[in-house]
Amino acid sequence: MDAKFLDILVCPLCKGPLVFDKARQELICKGDRLAFPVRDGIPMMLETEARELAPEEEVK
Repeated sequence: MDAKFLDILVCPLCKGPLVFDKARQELICKGDRLAFPVRDGIPMMLETEARELAPEEEVK
């Protein structure tokens, strides 16, 4: 994912910064503990598309 593009993307819920997990192709919101999928290079930034991170799942 392009770094410039990542710099302007924010969590749609809390407006906080996102971290790109390249291995899982997800954008992670640490504050809300949500992971938004990236499909074919397009971030799916809908709350209904996000998955909740498990309590034991480490957030980078």
